[in-house]
Amino acid sequence: MKIKAILPVIFFASVLFLTFESFQTVQNASKINQTDPKKEAIARKVDSLLAIMTLEEKIGQMNQYNGFTDFTGPAPKGGDAERKYEYLRKGYVGSMLNVRGVKNVRAVQKIAVEESRLGIPLIIGFDVIHGYKTMAPIPLAEAASWDMEAIQRSAEVAAAEAAASGINWTFAPMVDISRDARWGRVMEGAGEDPFLGSDIAAARVRGFQGDDLSDPLTIAACAKHWAAYGFAEGGRDYNTSDIGTSTLYNVVFPPFKAAADAGVKTFMNSFNTLNGIPATGDKFLQREILKGKWDFEGFVISDWGSIKEMVDHGFAKDGKEAARLAVTAGSDMDMESDLYVTELAGLVKAGKVDEAMITDAARRILTVKFELGLFEDPYRYCDEAREKEVVYNEKYQEDVLDMARKSIVLLKNKGNLLPLKKQGQKIALIGALADDKSSPLGSWRIASDDGTAVSVKEGMEKYEGNTLTYAKGADVVTGDATFYRELNINETDTSAFAKAVSTARDADVVVMVLGEHGFMSGEGRSRTTLNMPGVQQELLEAVYAVNKNIVLVLNNGRPLVIDWAAENIPTIVEGWHLGSQAGNAIAHVLYGDYNPSGKLPMSFPRNVGQVPIYYNPKSTGRPNNAGDNLVFWSHYGDSENTPLYPFGHGLSYTTFKYSNMAVTPKASGATVKVTVTNTGTVEGKEIVQLYLQDPFASVTRPTRELKGYEAVMLVPGASKEITFELTGEELGFYNNQGEWIVESGDFNVWVGGSSDAKLMKSFELE
Repeated sequence: MKIKAILPVIFFASVLFLTFESFQTVQNASKINQTDPKKEAIARKVDSLLAIMTLEEKIGQMNQYNGFTDFTGPAPKGGDAERKYEYLRKGYVGSMLNVRGVKNVRAVQKIAVEESRLGIPLIIGFDVIHGYKTMAPIPLAEAASWDMEAIQRSAEVAAAEAAASGINWTFAPMVDISRDARWGRVMEGAGEDPFLGSDIAAARVRGFQGDDLSDPLTIAACAKHWAAYGFAEGGRDYNTSDIGTSTLYNVVFPPFKAAADAGVKTFMNSFNTLNGIPATGDKFLQREILKGKWDFEGFVISDWGSIKEMVDHGFAKDGKEAARLAVTAGSDMDMESDLYVTELAGLVKAGKVDEAMITDAARRILTVKFELGLFEDPYRYCDEAREKEVVYNEKYQEDVLDMARKSIVLLKNKGNLLPLKKQGQKIALIGALADDKSSPLGSWRIASDDGTAVSVKEGMEKYEGNTLTYAKGADVVTGDATFYRELNINETDTSAFAKAVSTARDADVVVMVLGEHGFMSGEGRSRTTLNMPGVQQELLEAVYAVNKNIVLVLNNGRPLVIDWAAENIPTIVEGWHLGSQAGNAIAHVLYGDYNPSGKLPMSFPRNVGQVPIYYNPKSTGRPNNAGDNLVFWSHYGDSENTPLYPFGHGLSYTTFKYSNMAVTPKASGATVKVTVTNTGTVEGKEIVQLYLQDPFASVTRPTRELKGYEAVMLVPGASKEITFELTGEELGFYNNQGEWIVESGDFNVWVGGSSDAKLMKSFELE
């Protein structure tokens, strides 16, 4: 190491041991948690460092760049890359994203640490959404498990592989609630319900961050997108969101609050406007709620270019104005707009931005870096031996297989066509997706390797007692399928239909794997129709014409419109995009080696005209066809109001009976008890769900809301009493001023296996 390079490191190390007497430290002493020595020590070090930083160096911490060069090669010459490289050497870059792999991360970190004046390390970010190399199911699929331990473990696996590859920050979990399956990013979230979504948000934060953020196999998490991105009008990505305060406080905010309470280190702004204000420039969201009422101590990052996009929104006149609005609103780090590093210093010197805002943002960012252990060892995430040991480690395959099996939902099983027999059956396997080893990896898997998923065909071939014959039937997409390119859907080619029909005609059972390619959902993948794309519906009907014993396995990243299949196909399995072990998980369920227990986290519509559709709407003033009012009530003239498959729905290879429901009111709530019995012939797991309604309130409440759930495993004939405790936490709600209130009066409670539960009791809260 050159002497010039080591001097900043030595100088900085000595600074960390300055006494706690500086003006900055005294100014912020009241913020230090005296009961947490580790936190107090970090606060002292951060303030000592801030005291010697220039304005430009503080702003530099607020600047994030995408990987703009090959950092293992020579320094770039000329153009924007050279300018950014010089910023990096000056300490004017606080974070890099999309730099991955130990060699690359070490190279870029070395520039920041050994060539800048103070040697402040970079935080390295990446979209680790549902895995790094070893892919778990997409988050929407994981939500169908309703299993917080499995979801947390899935995030732990993702964090370990990413951290071993040099990454220490993920832009996940996405905790946006959405009721619109047209929005492609529903695959990234937990579905339509804030209660379930809140639990999942906290579980994923715990999984990514662990108990000690400085552990080199954990990474900082990021709750996104703050806020209301999931309510984009028409389900069109990046579009305007326009919702009321009741929905904002009671539906949108709770998963973010759960993530904050779980200790999430960062938040990311959303692309949308809310009440006419871009989220990136929204003081209400960032200053008043997040950093104010919630006392969030981490930092806020913009989404990609969202500071600059405030000009396109019509909110800022130019880039300088956008930078001023964003930092004033509370956005601490600029992802890829290049505006903070070029505009903020001038704005501060001109008196347009208070330097205290810059210092606060830098403090938040530096604190997370200390918590990650980057100052103790800037290369703690850069161990090549650990990278080789951890990435694609075989033990993680069992974890993602467990997650995948728990995510599968049995939608329909008329005549008990499933589970398949293991001997003596002729099975036709049809569909291009059945033999695909990349699509099951799903969207948002930019570090994964194509062709590494177990296909359904491979999974079923391991059961050798039957005769399995495969026929493609039809391609779903043609040409290359990548995250960065529009997909070409096969709308015309039916040339392989004949072979598929012939194969199906002679089979005892037909397994058809149909749905969306893995890249048909995700960011920028909004759709106006929710049918199975291309010629797949035609293929399904052609096969049905010669053999009605069909098991339809869906591969998809969102609820689809499958009304024809629901009416005609005897058995339907929701198989999502299940990741690396997709084929094995589906085969285990098809053959009965795993009894499905998943429950839908989003309602399936009967048709796209019902969307947005969700289980917990408000009643309206004309909720039903009362008396002779045949026309003038809230309904469609050509479709039912109810979903095809409701939130919480999911069958098993056994059956469950609910009985002996009892509700005992208490001073501040109620105790609910119900007996669940396995009335079938095999062992199975049921996810018992409790729904609540406050039928008369100062602000109208939904017709029912999930307020409790518990998984119970029962052998045939066994029963178990399940107890739920309802307190003010479950009985209350936010009013339109954001105040939590619990009102006395009547409450209705349902318990069952889905949001369509029929077993109901009422009680009064005095």
